[in-house]
Amino acid sequence: MSELTINVEFSGGMELLFQNVSKHTIKFPAKNEKTGNASTLQDLIFYIRDNMMTEKKDLFVEKDTVRPGILVLINNTDWELCDELEYELEDKDEIVFISTLHGG
Repeated sequence: MSELTINVEFSGGMELLFQNVSKHTIKFPAKNEKTGNASTLQDLIFYIRDNMMTEKKDLFVEKDTVRPGILVLINNTDWELCDELEYELEDKDEIVFISTLHGG
């Protein structure tokens, strides 16, 4: 099965959920193992939650998507313009998660 190289970045405080590391390069399957379809952003979000986080997963994911207040950029474009969770990942994609919620 072929792999994609996905660059993921966390900022706005999100990096605190990932051992203070803001940039990650992830080798990710090109196809979803269960469906055989192209891997989507939702598949990547579940992978991040299940494999990269050890605690406070609810600060990143709520139900089947990212929590409200987290801006998601796909190759510097708001994910709302890119099919959001259904976006089909491509090799060398850059996915950025930015928390817009801050304490005061």
